[in-house]
Amino acid sequence: MMEVNLMPSQQLKSFLDSNHVKYKTITHSPQYTAQEIAASAHIPGKHLAKTVIVKVDGEFAMAVLPASLHVSLTRLKEATGADNAEIASEQEFGELFPDCEVGAMPPFGNLYDMPVFAAEQLIEDEEIAFSAGSHTELVQLAYRDFDKLVHPKVIALS
Repeated sequence: MMEVNLMPSQQLKSFLDSNHVKYKTITHSPQYTAQEIAASAHIPGKHLAKTVIVKVDGEFAMAVLPASLHVSLTRLKEATGADNAEIASEQEFGELFPDCEVGAMPPFGNLYDMPVFAAEQLIEDEEIAFSAGSHTELVQLAYRDFDKLVHPKVIALS
């Protein structure tokens, strides 16, 4: 579990550094929707990965997909074999990410002990960018490094 006293993205950066991953930090004006963040950071929406917290049969998981797309709960259920899939509310998951601003969790479920489901569209991109724990900072890295570190289950999510 991440330490609460670190700056939002410091634990993520430490994790990336300890795994010798090349990445770029992008600072942008405070934005709260994925599309606003993409515009502010001058990144196409399809290259910005948003993290949506879902509950699959009652268990929290991360659904990671291009900012321009929406999670299909039907497809998530089909891909996981679950009976139920729903979008978790911020009230439900806020305390799971004490080191992050609400809604700015990085898509590293391995750091929070939860599974990650990545949209198949993400593997088409050489690089992805994502919120790094705050509403003013992104991290951009090679998709292959994200895949190597997180081991997401790649599925049709939208």
